[in-house]
Order: sequence, then structure tokens, then C-alpha cells
Amino acid sequence: MPTLLHIDSSPLESSISRELTREYVRSWSAKNPQGKVITRDVSTWAPKPIDAFWIAAAYTDEAKRTPEQNAALAVSDELIGELEAANEVVIGVAMHNFSIPASLKLWIDQVVRSGRTFSYASGSPKGLLSGKKATVLSASGGVYEAGTAAGALNHADPYLRTVLGFIGITDFTALAAGGANKLMGGSVSREVFLKPTLERVRALAA
Repeated sequence: MPTLLHIDSSPLESSISRELTREYVRSWSAKNPQGKVITRDVSTWAPKPIDAFWIAAAYTDEAKRTPEQNAALAVSDELIGELEAANEVVIGVAMHNFSIPASLKLWIDQVVRSGRTFSYASGSPKGLLSGKKATVLSASGGVYEAGTAAGALNHADPYLRTVLGFIGITDFTALAAGGANKLMGGSVSREVFLKPTLERVRALAA
């Protein structure tokens, strides 16, 4: 069964990134009527930061972990399980201070885990989640796409490409709705602003 993991990270329910991911899910579901969608909203359910106990548990052989260590890794196991089950991942990102929301970084820290999503067993890093596709749909007040004047300030897309590639998800596409500050100034309507981006989202999901 095709499975899509849908992740949202904006704290605003009315956010543009959420509208983009909703459209992606609608188009994907129309294409995959028998498919399954797993939804994870990290803005309302953010994992706790990893700590020294978590790190010790993660690097303890599974057969030797204490019940307390297993409990510390329970959230990580759940989130990794969702990634393992998915064929595709779509991530909605509101650019915060030129990077990703803190809640999304907390999710990343739980799923990038030695022995589960990457390994150094061969002496060099190897991602263990190969064969999956990731689509990042972002929104920002300014325009930060590659090739633009402010493109070098975009630390969100390059970071996500790097970290997802590290765990084996190298089929990566980023699509941005940049320039959302126009909506605040009232120079363009939300419908007009989003129309070309939503069309591109539908094409990506179809």
C-alpha cells in the first residue's frame, strides 16, 4: 500500500505552508485512492530535546537497554516507524529566521539515529532509508529561492536536503511560496498569490 507521511511545522493553522501540504495530500490521495496518509503536526506535538540519557540509550545495544532507556527512545521509535512505513514524505515548512521551525528540528533529532536511520558500520556514513521521496513545501515573507538575490540566506532547504540525504532520502524536491509579505501589505490577494504555486504542487503530487 502506498503511504505518505505528511508533516506540518508552522504554528499557524492558516499558514501558507499548511495550505500547500493540504493540496499535496489531496492530489496524492486522488492519485492513490487505496493509499494511506500518516499525519504528524510537530507544531502541536513537538518531541522533547534529546538529552544525555537519550544519547546513552541510543548508543546502547538494544538487547542491553534498560526499561528506562527503552522508554526514553519510545518517541524516537514511533517517529522512525512512521518514516519507515512511508514511501513518500511531504514536509510543510514556514521559514523562521532563515531556517526551519524549532519544532521540526526536534523531530529531526529524534529520527536521525545511529543504527536505525544511518550507520557507520562500513566505516563511512550510510543512510538506511533509501528508496523514498521527500517533497518540502515552504513559505517565507521574502524570496529566498536559489538564484535570487537573497538565495544565500535560505538555510532551510539546503539543511533539509542534507539531513534527509544523510538518512538515505536523496530523492528530494523543494518548492517555495516566497514573497508572502505581499499579502500583509495587501498588494495581492491570497488566491492570486498562491495560484501558480498550488498548480506546481498538484503537478508534483500527481
